[in-house]
Amino acid sequence: MKVLVPVKRVVDYNVKIRVKSDQSGVETANVKMSMNPFDEIANEQAIRLKEKGTATEIVAVSLGEQKCQETLRTALAMGADRAIHVVTDAELQPLAVAKCLKAIAVREEPGLILLGKQAIDDDSNQTGQMLAALLGWAQATFVSKLEIADGKATCGREVDEGIETIEVTLPAIITVDLRLNEPRYASLPNIMKAKKKQIDSLTPEELGVDVAPRLVYTHFEEPPKRQAGVRVESVDELVGKLKSEAGVI
Repeated sequence: MKVLVPVKRVVDYNVKIRVKSDQSGVETANVKMSMNPFDEIANEQAIRLKEKGTATEIVAVSLGEQKCQETLRTALAMGADRAIHVVTDAELQPLAVAKCLKAIAVREEPGLILLGKQAIDDDSNQTGQMLAALLGWAQATFVSKLEIADGKATCGREVDEGIETIEVTLPAIITVDLRLNEPRYASLPNIMKAKKKQIDSLTPEELGVDVAPRLVYTHFEEPPKRQAGVRVESVDELVGKLKSEAGVI
């Protein structure tokens, strides 16, 4: 079974996000970038499936500027077999990404697509669901437990009440949550080997996809600084502050 793993290049989760002075977006110049943590978990799960003999090939996919190849090299160093880079400098939104991934899935014919439940930059949580709809495949989202056998995937989904267990028939789209696994670190020998692994380059035009943005962001603002908390002497005083100051009741 071939496994497709989309991975996104995002601002590293340890970096404090800053808005540009002209409020046109988030500052990314001279900022550390890395693989989206949820996609890293998806890549790790694909590697574990291959180690068990369930998967035969892992194909990492990334969309974006030329620097996305650094993210793909990380996925290859972790254990992916080859990579596909859809090269574009356009602003990519979830629907455009899903359409590109659909075109790649039609070409590659994977038995499973594993991806993070969301990216930590836009937090859209839409790409996996849109991709499942476009392909007409079964889907399981927010997965923190996964077993694959007999052409089916048994998935433990994180929901408000706890873990919901569902079964989906392959091929399927599975978006992974934090507690599915602990991603491995790429060893130095594997990093060196990754430099020789295959990365195929495509463009959205070659895939027949229009990636023009459907949404326009007018400006970005940093959230207001939180004010210090205060101690109240009674419930009546608390209710009064919630009404007059917080305006929440």
